[in-house]
Amino acid sequence: MKELRFALKKTVPILFTYLFIGISFGIMMYEAGYSWIWSFFSASFVYAGSLQIVMVSLLKAGADLLTCALTAFFINARHLFYGIAFIERFRTMGWRLPYMVFSLTDETYSILVSADFGEDLNKDRAAFLVALTDHIYWIIGCLIGSLAGRILPWDMAGIEFSAAAFFIVVVIEQWEKSASKIPACIGLIVSLLFCLIFGPDRFLIPSLASSILILMLFRDRIRSREGMTDEN
Repeated sequence: MKELRFALKKTVPILFTYLFIGISFGIMMYEAGYSWIWSFFSASFVYAGSLQIVMVSLLKAGADLLTCALTAFFINARHLFYGIAFIERFRTMGWRLPYMVFSLTDETYSILVSADFGEDLNKDRAAFLVALTDHIYWIIGCLIGSLAGRILPWDMAGIEFSAAAFFIVVVIEQWEKSASKIPACIGLIVSLLFCLIFGPDRFLIPSLASSILILMLFRDRIRSREGMTDEN
């Protein structure tokens, strides 16, 4: 199947990121006293990397449901902004819609935004397989960590940089493909500004919201720039 080969090729960078971070989560769950089945269900139905890591601490601390809900909202609120870009597209995907909404992680979003699906692929099927493949990587990583984490011989400190490296590559590809550089420049300037104002731990949500508002103001200029370049 062409769509499956496409999904596997595009998600190879995610494989290593999700496996190692998933293994870290599985190890934490094991050390917290939870069996592999809980790691499996968490990876299958929560599927929110950073939130799952925090979730272990919440479980150990016996946090109440409201605290867990608020923590989940603030950690994953950025996905609200990701989803805006795919509202219309996901609506046309029929039975795949609920899963596409559920599985829109940072990495899957980056692939769906940057990938060139081509004319010979069923785009809906390919996008679904990208999301599903990433999810399977994550489940496998969590299970490995939970089942065999105590005997793993290496230190995985710093492995989270692999995700940052992946996003850097995506940004570079988007810069080269896009006719208008305005969105990238706006995102960079706004992010740096809010990082200075709120600090590295609190800048993400306000910078995303501000970037969307500014891009809406520059929408016509960006579209005209894309049109001019295509004609040339």
